[in-house]
Amino acid sequence: MKAPRPRTPHFPGDHSHAEWRDHTVPYAIVAALFVLLVTLIVWLVDPAPPRTITMSAGPRDSSFMVAAEQYRKILARNGIKLNVLESDGSVQNLHRLLDPKQHVDIAFVQGGVADGLDTSSLMSIGSVFYIPVVVFYRGTGVTQLSELEGKRIAIGREGSGTRLLALTLLEANGIEPGDDTTLVPTDGLQAATQLVAGEVDAAILNGDSATRALMLRLLKVPGISVMNFDEASAYTRRFPYLDEIDLPTGVLDLKYRIPPETVHLISPTVELVARTNLHPAISDLLIETAQEVHGTAGLLQRAGQFPSPVAREYQMSEDALRYYKTGKSFLYRTLPFWLASVADRTLVLLLPLAVLLFPAMRLIPALYGWRVRSRIYRYYGSLIAIERRALADSTEEERKTLFAELDHIEESLNRLRMPLAYADAFYVLREHVGFVRSRLTAAH
Repeated sequence: MKAPRPRTPHFPGDHSHAEWRDHTVPYAIVAALFVLLVTLIVWLVDPAPPRTITMSAGPRDSSFMVAAEQYRKILARNGIKLNVLESDGSVQNLHRLLDPKQHVDIAFVQGGVADGLDTSSLMSIGSVFYIPVVVFYRGTGVTQLSELEGKRIAIGREGSGTRLLALTLLEANGIEPGDDTTLVPTDGLQAATQLVAGEVDAAILNGDSATRALMLRLLKVPGISVMNFDEASAYTRRFPYLDEIDLPTGVLDLKYRIPPETVHLISPTVELVARTNLHPAISDLLIETAQEVHGTAGLLQRAGQFPSPVAREYQMSEDALRYYKTGKSFLYRTLPFWLASVADRTLVLLLPLAVLLFPAMRLIPALYGWRVRSRIYRYYGSLIAIERRALADSTEEERKTLFAELDHIEESLNRLRMPLAYADAFYVLREHVGFVRSRLTAAH
């Protein structure tokens, strides 16, 4: 039983289509590879900024929450949705940032709450405002926290940043929980009420507890004084997250000259802290927002003092430092945020795109040559098959079929359009067709 004769390869009747494919296929392949590589670079190296971020703020109606709501409105103007989460304050904010499961991107964190924690996964966008430590006490003449030893002191509620900071400062002055000093877990208006009622001897107020209205009320009560931190410079040396600030004469009430003389205070700063994977475009937008929210003059700060690139407990963001030094780029000054973001990323990618483009352009001629040669090789494959069958014992009918296949090959070659660069290979192919025909005639 004879083996089945292999089928002659199909040669296209319209060679103009084949020539068109020879030109377009290499470009299509290179373009597809180029788009794939560019997509990978954009995705892995410089992804688009997110449209939604999450901030952990503070208790309802706190200064942290008020500022966060201002951030939310300003960011919305640039197409960024800010989800604001209530919290117990800086301590919870910091723990949320450190916990990947919380999906919190940024938060307000008071200085002095990160002691003992690994914060290498976080970075500071900048300091944004002061939250001073103000100590009110019954009597006069107290200038050191150590003088409160053995008394009743309101130091803030459990879990608050005020309490954590108060415990640190008291410990530095030799006052620790468990000794003969009574530490009362109250703050704000409750602590002030206890102080006026004589239920505590001193109250350490911090941040929202030390509002202008509350300080005025306390300083108008006979027998209540505010402590002047004569050793403020020493505190700032011992605790780098503290600043020395002044409460100028008359700043609370110019008419009645309250306070009657300058009061030296110490104050931690609140930093805008983020995870290190925060997108650079979002970092720039947050600093711009912070300038609008915190850049005005206030009771304890000058206009333009905040935000500040002074980091206390966290590494400073390189993107933030770049923004503080050079400001907004030309694109972000002249274009809407999202359009500027796209343009900025495009410019960043121009160099790697150029590096990829030149090898890609060199690949096109090679692919085109491979396409042309592959068409020639198809004919050679058919010629070899015909020649082998001609050399084998074949009937007259089979030889007629082989001659018909050769005629079909020659007819296809007559219509074949071949680039001049490959003309030599084309004419060699035609000679080989004639050679196979002569072998077939000789076998006949």
